[in-house]
Amino acid sequence: MNRILAFLARNQLLLSLIGLVLALLFPLVFPSQYSIRMATLCGMYIMLALSLNLITGYSGQVSLGHAAFFGIGAYTAAILATRFGLNFLFTFIAAAIVAGLAAFLLGLPTLKLKGHYLAMVTLGFCEIVRLVEMNWMGLTRGPLGILNIPPPSLWGFTIDAPIEYYYFIVVLVVLTIKIVQNIIDSRVGKGLVAISEDEIAAEAMGVNILRYKVMVFVISAALAGFAGAFYAQYMSYIDPTSFGTDQSISIFIMIIFGGLASIPGTIIGVIVLTLLPEFLRGLMDFRLIIYGLILIAMMLVKPEGLLGNINFTRIKKATEGKKAGELK
Repeated sequence: MNRILAFLARNQLLLSLIGLVLALLFPLVFPSQYSIRMATLCGMYIMLALSLNLITGYSGQVSLGHAAFFGIGAYTAAILATRFGLNFLFTFIAAAIVAGLAAFLLGLPTLKLKGHYLAMVTLGFCEIVRLVEMNWMGLTRGPLGILNIPPPSLWGFTIDAPIEYYYFIVVLVVLTIKIVQNIIDSRVGKGLVAISEDEIAAEAMGVNILRYKVMVFVISAALAGFAGAFYAQYMSYIDPTSFGTDQSISIFIMIIFGGLASIPGTIIGVIVLTLLPEFLRGLMDFRLIIYGLILIAMMLVKPEGLLGNINFTRIKKATEGKKAGELK
């Protein structure tokens, strides 16, 4: 097992390139519209899960309201596209800004809370946003939802074929991974890890706890809003049922299953938990029971997740140090 982890740590770039090539070849190997649609939704959930893992995995803050920012982004993009005819560059950027602003206003007073207190506040916020979406008929059309959302278009080119949406989400996922990885490797990322391990010690070292928490909360929400904009223009219809607390909990389970503070783990967790219900669909009513039992078994056998507590950078450095020692 240690040799496998060492190999993975030494060849992260190669494995990333292989993963990208496989993603690009996927529609050629599985050309059916159903397969491409499922892969596209997987990509969207990877964006959501990676953004949530910034809060929960790296800064140690339990947030159960991520679907609220997803919904804010979706409705922002849908309203701007249907009422004002803006192209996707404006709708996507606006969705990220509005979701980030909502996170800033929520985060300033609430991120001083910890553990289950913060979880309850974010869960309540998610429900408030859903109720606003359900009852503000003049803006969101309530339970009727927003219809005929135009597909993304720019300079005369329109993304409307399933395979075009698929490659679009691949680009967005790569961009999200790059953003998250850059944050993790930056001074901010080091500060977040310090906060998650020991807030008192981090503060003693000069880390501005509230500033770092609010910063990552806003970035995470902006990425979720970006994913929401994609969802709205991909589905061409949205209503409040897609952005409830059940959606927040589903995203949370994905990052727990894959492993906190792990980008590869998050991706694997999303793929497994998105596709598993589809594979079990033939079992009718039993599929949800089996799905639940698999999750319970996973939490009992490996509670830290598939790739949780595995620091590939640290393993790589340890392996290189061991080789250097052997050469001496």
